Amino acid sequence: MSTETGTKTRVKIAPNLDLTPPPRYKVIFMNDNVTTVQFVMAVLEQIFDHNTESAENLTVKIHEEGQATVAILPHEIAETKAVEVTLIARGNNFPLNVKLEPEV
Repeated sequence: MSTETGTKTRVKIAPNLDLTPPPRYKVIFMNDNVTTVQFVMAVLEQIFDHNTESAENLTVKIHEEGQATVAILPHEIAETKAVEVTLIARGNNFPLNVKLEPEV
């Protein structure tokens, strides 16, 4: 004969727990006269998961308007992707400039 004793645990949520989502930032590619269209499109597809049509449209916008927002992400992710793109660009001898701005 066995006796089972159950233990109930109550979870108390702290009243000061901040559940607001992290701030989001725009990842902006800046136009230059050296970085190739093919490179920009490849980065948009591989790093930011854009499809070919979206990558092409953004690349044209970057070229024609001087810059374009390619993603809006939580700050830490935006920063990581911006650094990743910059490292890949420099590794391929491209001066592609990426900047972050808070989403308003």
